Amino acid sequence: KKIFYTAMYHSMIAPSLYNDVDSSYRGTDKNVYTNPGFDNYTIFSLWDTYRAHAPLMTIIQPKRMSDFVNSMLAIYSQQGKLPIWHLQGNETDCMVGYSAVPVIADAYTKGIKGFDTLLAFEAMKASSARDDFGMKYIKEMGFIPADKEVESVSKALEYAIGDWSIAQIAKRQNREKEYEYYLSRSKYYTKYFDSSLYFVRGRMSDGKFRELFNPVTFDYKAYDFTEGTSWQYTWLVPHDVEGLIGLFKRETAFVNKLDSLFILKEHLGKDAPLDISGLIGLYAHGNEPNHHIPYLYAFAGQQWKTAEKARQILTEMYTSAPDGLCGNEDCGQMSAWYILSALGFYQVNPSNGIFIFGSPLFDEAVINTGNGKTFTIKTKNNSLANKYISRAWLNGKRYRKSYISYNDIVQGGELTFSMSAVPNKKFGKLQANRPFSKTE
Repeated sequence: KKIFYTAMYHSMIAPSLYNDVDSSYRGTDKNVYTNPGFDNYTIFSLWDTYRAHAPLMTIIQPKRMSDFVNSMLAIYSQQGKLPIWHLQGNETDCMVGYSAVPVIADAYTKGIKGFDTLLAFEAMKASSARDDFGMKYIKEMGFIPADKEVESVSKALEYAIGDWSIAQIAKRQNREKEYEYYLSRSKYYTKYFDSSLYFVRGRMSDGKFRELFNPVTFDYKAYDFTEGTSWQYTWLVPHDVEGLIGLFKRETAFVNKLDSLFILKEHLGKDAPLDISGLIGLYAHGNEPNHHIPYLYAFAGQQWKTAEKARQILTEMYTSAPDGLCGNEDCGQMSAWYILSALGFYQVNPSNGIFIFGSPLFDEAVINTGNGKTFTIKTKNNSLANKYISRAWLNGKRYRKSYISYNDIVQGGELTFSMSAVPNKKFGKLQANRPFSKTE
């Protein structure tokens, strides 16, 4: 409980309120804006926080989530693009992707009100239509050549996630042409997947894979990844996990490769950034692109392995001491992973409202979802040894799915898990009971 509330405190530090007592604030363009109609925020570490911090806020801070989105839309109006990494009212352009997009799309699809949805779509399109940071090649060639742009694979994978999110908003606004276009772009991740090795790799301008390739070590001569290696980035397809499994041709090959990630012990090389930390095998919990990976097993019908890995990370990688994190907090993301996972679920696809079950830590936890409603999570027979979900019930009825929707959570109710020291390998195994990569 002490670790949990330490994490809760961390999750509330950023974004930070950034206006005067009369609500006026200085924008990215250095002009002063008065009476904006919302609380203005800054410190958007979006490459980190779109993964778990933002989904957490949609559950416990929906009103503030609306202010976050309005702040991002104001930033777009002032600088011509959504924030990348916004610090003290200024754009730093730090990290890759346009990670404000999945955050706004998530709020939109979950029905969070209070912002201009037409402006939101305009901002998303504008942010995805620029020419910088490799996006020119995305539009012209359908991929980012590794000999033209550093960190090409990581950039492209992040863009694909954002493009999937844009497609969902286009669909809701009956923009069929844009829906098809961005859905197509969201599949560009497949162009980096080497089916002969089952790894993502950099592609050169001639379309061939980069010859210099080592999936384990970080090499500045072949600088295709952001704070990681191919072992960590091969899994960065949270918006289309079924499609990723399909690239492995067989589900067993996907699971075996995933098992290997957590088992292999290899040296990352002398150039490896310090961000690649919190290692379990080659899985790096200390850096955000890895955070969804333990939950991928559920998409292949093996939720029990997700429970196993989630419980290991919860109990080994977090303490309440000053050095209680295995990596940079990154404005609440590291702690948001803990909060959600300790409750027993995690949103893999950042914009679809589907929370995959892991391994709940507490006998009982109550979430105030607003409007006088609460959502209670209870466990039976929980202990350090009993880390596997044996059975589940939602509002007293047997529940066989290995995930729960955002709507089920926020409308209130009670979710009960029966825990066991022996995995129930049938739980979530059937295709109908697995999570999926689409919006509700």
